Amino acid sequence: MKALKRTKFIEIKEYLIDKSLSVEAEIPDNTKFKNIASLQESTNDDLSFFSNINYLNQLKNTNAKACLISRNYTKYLPENCYPIIVENPYYIFALLTKLFFSNKIISNGIISSNTFLHKNTSIANNVQIDSFSYIDESTKIMNDVVIGSNCKIGPNVEIGKNCIINDNVSISNSVISETCEIQSGARIGGSGFGFEEKSKEKIFHNGSVIIKKNSTIGSNTTIDRAVFGSTSIGEFSQIDNLVQIAHNVRIGDHAIIAAQVGIAGSTTIGNYVKIGGQAGISGHLKIGDNVTIAGKSGVTKNIESNKIVAGFPAKDIKIWKKEIIKMSLK
Repeated sequence: MKALKRTKFIEIKEYLIDKSLSVEAEIPDNTKFKNIASLQESTNDDLSFFSNINYLNQLKNTNAKACLISRNYTKYLPENCYPIIVENPYYIFALLTKLFFSNKIISNGIISSNTFLHKNTSIANNVQIDSFSYIDESTKIMNDVVIGSNCKIGPNVEIGKNCIINDNVSISNSVISETCEIQSGARIGGSGFGFEEKSKEKIFHNGSVIIKKNSTIGSNTTIDRAVFGSTSIGEFSQIDNLVQIAHNVRIGDHAIIAAQVGIAGSTTIGNYVKIGGQAGISGHLKIGDNVTIAGKSGVTKNIESNKIVAGFPAKDIKIWKKEIIKMSLK
């Protein structure tokens, strides 16, 4: 997506200062940037950033007008590129994408005539619901929510203010807290995978799903309702596409879970956990705070807080690396 307008350096500086972030640069305030781009793709009209030593050669040869950079790397910048010295260039880049690119979805307050609204629903102010969506009974939608086309919302759903529900999403038996985004194709609140093993008698799931504020659920991700109580996702969590979260799983705040992760039922995961793509986690486990699980790991046992694990079965990553080296030398 292209930036919609040229952005002045004074706008960048004020935007960051408002967030209590320090900026050091000798750039005239009225200097304008057309776009924010990678080191390799930047032109002399663009702002770029440097945060990974693997791109040092690109830094030396960039055509960018200015670069977000740590002080100790400014010596590698070409003469044509202004340094903008910041503490965490990648974090600043992430913030500035919101300044440069106007892609925020804002409710237009229109409910399509092709949408079905059950009589037992509550819809607050400035809610947008697009064509062919179905709002079922016992659903409560708060202010400034956007719901895309072909969605099925309800029964027994509450959606907090400023949430964005993209196209083709189904949500039932759930509470979605404020300022969450549910991306296209997600399925939230359906019955979990539970039955008595010999008879295959299915267990009725009577619980719910709770997604706390400022979280994002990726496309085609499924989150199953609990048997009793709630399956829950903590606030400020980022769940990627194609993730399966089973019944009664509890995930803490600030989780980062990459694509194709599967988490079996009744596992509890702490705060600030990072899980790499295609990892699998068995049921009824306890994963502590600040745990990192490498991609494709198979977790079969509890993990204490502050651990980094890898492999199958997952173990301390230092032990796993030693085992891989030994195997490669055979």
